[in-house]
Amino acid sequence: MTVIESSVELNLPIEKVYAFLADLNNHQQLMPEHIYNWSSTTDEASFTIQNMAKLAIKVSERIENKELIAIPTEKPPFDVELKWTVTDNGNGGTIAKHIISADLNMMMKMLAAKPLQSLADHQTERLAEVLK
Repeated sequence: MTVIESSVELNLPIEKVYAFLADLNNHQQLMPEHIYNWSSTTDEASFTIQNMAKLAIKVSERIENKELIAIPTEKPPFDVELKWTVTDNGNGGTIAKHIISADLNMMMKMLAAKPLQSLADHQTERLAEVLK
């Protein structure tokens, strides 16, 4: 299993960050330009990744003010889990971590690891911009 992580520290309480992340409608604001055909509800989202694949995800688990896990609803090119965790930074702020776990063979890892890391980094950077 390939695990890709990106985190960001926000000067906001956990409850506010979690409330934003818990609604998949908000995740469109975190996506890079090469994600299009976005459609979402609070619990599900579907979109197309340019030159790659169409992906549909749904929230599989929510632990209030701790974590949110989304998994594909249709068979993707490889098994993947998208997780967001939020933890207190000790100063009233929040550390938000985006963790992408993907079951990649060696060939897929060579092709997909860098774009997945870029996606995770972009999403955490955008989270910090959107939730100023």
